[in-house]
Amino acid sequence: MQRSFASDNTAPVAPEILDAIVAANSGDAVGYGGDEWTARALARFREHFGDDVDVHFAFTGTGANVAALSSLLRPWEAVLCPATAHLQTDECGAFERFSGSKVLPVATGGGKLRPADVEPYLLPGHAVHFPQPRVISITQATEFGDVYELDEIAELCAFAHRHDLLVHVDGARIANAAAALGVTPRTLTVDAGVDVLTFGGTKNGLLLGEAICFFRPAQHAGAAPFVVKQAMQLASKMRYLGAQFEALLAGDRWLRYAAHANAMTSRLAERLRAIDGVRITRPIRCNAIFATLDARALERLQREFFFYLFGEGLLEARWMTHWATTPGDVDGFADAIARACAS
Repeated sequence: MQRSFASDNTAPVAPEILDAIVAANSGDAVGYGGDEWTARALARFREHFGDDVDVHFAFTGTGANVAALSSLLRPWEAVLCPATAHLQTDECGAFERFSGSKVLPVATGGGKLRPADVEPYLLPGHAVHFPQPRVISITQATEFGDVYELDEIAELCAFAHRHDLLVHVDGARIANAAAALGVTPRTLTVDAGVDVLTFGGTKNGLLLGEAICFFRPAQHAGAAPFVVKQAMQLASKMRYLGAQFEALLAGDRWLRYAAHANAMTSRLAERLRAIDGVRITRPIRCNAIFATLDARALERLQREFFFYLFGEGLLEARWMTHWATTPGDVDGFADAIARACAS
């Protein structure tokens, strides 16, 4: 079957993850997280993030973001995020419908939120007539394939805490960001001051599953078990989620899968730079490339491959790799792009 470069969501399940699901499918097990697989998965998270982390599993990225943020906010409070954030653009208003709280989209340069972007939303005088900012939400890696550097995250977290705000990280691709920066997920989150993380699994080899990680649970996680249940994210057969995360976090598979995806994107970028008619438009840090090419070349390429286009007028194509992308897949796709541009 032809490899897709549309998204890391198109990837098959990694064989070690599938094996873990099959191994868990033996006999009966207590439901709702009272099983041995979930217990071992939680122990893995403590190994990676510290003994204080409180973890709740969810089925989807949207569900994880909704449950995580809804555990932190009261209905009159708001979450600030980049205007390009998945929370704002691609989750169909799920958070606002479920929580009653508001998302305040902030215009940013390149999709990364900085303290200066947030400051205008913290001016006094809004009082009872306006939703009160409470959480800053950022995406790591970003929707445009960039990453927040360690000092950028630390600066944003310090700023947030000085203003009595919390920081949530949508980590659907946290593994790709950590691999790109050569650091651990803990370094990118706990050590930088992040309060809550949604740790992505679906885009990094899992069948399905995300993990909500509260790093200061005594202050922030009291509502989480109830919110996760109300948000319809509490799995009765939790062992199948737990088994996947145990396998993902064992032996640093999370890093191997993500690093491979990043490497395949680097290989594709190298090939693209030699093709006349292709212009890479954004920094390449993880497993995504944004590029423009002639409209006729785009049309020819899309007859052969499905992928997403972004923007209005000058369209950017987004091409992504994942844990299962091979060098041969990359070279075949690059050849197809070259043919489309040369025709």
